[in-house]
Amino acid sequence: MRVRRVVIGLIAALIAGSFIAATHDALGLRLVSIIEPLGSLWVNAIRMTVVPLVASLLFVSVAERGAADDLGKMSVVTVVTFVALLTFAAVVAFVLGPSLISDMKLPTDAAAALRARAGESAGKTAATVNQLPGFAAWLTSLVPANPIKAAADGAMVPLIAFVLLLALASRKIDAELRGALVGFFRAVATATTTIVSWIILAAPIGIFALVLGAASRIGIALAGAMAYYVVAISAVLALFALLLYPVATTLGGIRLPAFTRAVLPPQIVALGSSSSLASLPALIEAGRALMLPTTATGFVLPLAVSSFKVATPITWGMGTLFLSKLYDVPLSTGSFVTLLATAVALSLSIPGVPQGAQLLLAPIVASYGIPAEGVALLIAADTIPDLIGTATNVTGDLTAAAITSHVVGGDADDAVSLAAAGAEESSSVP
Repeated sequence: MRVRRVVIGLIAALIAGSFIAATHDALGLRLVSIIEPLGSLWVNAIRMTVVPLVASLLFVSVAERGAADDLGKMSVVTVVTFVALLTFAAVVAFVLGPSLISDMKLPTDAAAALRARAGESAGKTAATVNQLPGFAAWLTSLVPANPIKAAADGAMVPLIAFVLLLALASRKIDAELRGALVGFFRAVATATTTIVSWIILAAPIGIFALVLGAASRIGIALAGAMAYYVVAISAVLALFALLLYPVATTLGGIRLPAFTRAVLPPQIVALGSSSSLASLPALIEAGRALMLPTTATGFVLPLAVSSFKVATPITWGMGTLFLSKLYDVPLSTGSFVTLLATAVALSLSIPGVPQGAQLLLAPIVASYGIPAEGVALLIAADTIPDLIGTATNVTGDLTAAAITSHVVGGDADDAVSLAAAGAEESSSVP
């Protein structure tokens, strides 16, 4: 990804959007409404490549004997790494959250107004919470009755389960037939990588359009008494993302400058799109730039963007502390630790719906005596924290891939060859 051009587009969008938000200029708002759809088109183009890219890379990484020999160990190390990073996030939330929220000044009239706003949205929030799938439904969804439908719906975890089984089954069939399947999926991976390289050429335009729309609404998101909460949670998320850099370099065996360069493009896509899934092609490109093996780019990264939300303990912890202060409901240290432990345990099964983490939080805060309708406020204020949280999540995804690759080891030749193919095609585009 041409990082410099993308950064220029990001900064230009932030400046222009902030100016429009501050002045409420009518012409500027009309321009935003015209330009913003270009960002949606760009994200849709990225999403278009996700399913074939995930399916092909995962199949190749598992079906080939050399790569698949370490798959079992890679799976165990991946899960352990996910839990360890989630626990690290919980520790950061425990250390920083209480002191930051306790310093928040919340006048009585502002608290009353916020409670009234929460009450107005309580019915809609409660209805959405009731529609969330239970654990049994989530567990049964892991094996798709129709893998084609799962792919069409963007249900990545069931799709990954099917492709994984298909790849493992291919190792039991005739070598010639397996070679044909591997060749097909390798060709799909290479061709899709080329498409991604074309889409990346438009990244400055796409990021500008996405961030311009979001920045033009920042003034509204930061208005009123919730400004402190929005700034506080955003700061903790950003700090945690920075703390992941030395973790990746120390435990992942990667030089800090290399990791910094590699992770920036996925972070920018995440900031613009608020979607870890949309960041997957950029993450895979980052993994190849770091010379990670195909088991990391084809297995760990797709699994991470589908189920690993490292920011969850921070968002749950900060949100619960804010609601505790808003409703003047004391939250003991033991209860807060239990909440963070629950966040670590449940974050891998958060439903793939908008604000899924906050919605899942509603019944949990209610068990502590905090009115569940307060979650509606967290959802309303989620615009900026969600962008930063998504960037934090993709940083955690690449960190997890680096750590598992360093622990397990592997051959990066295929990743390098695919990256070279994509780069060659990209350089041939005028």
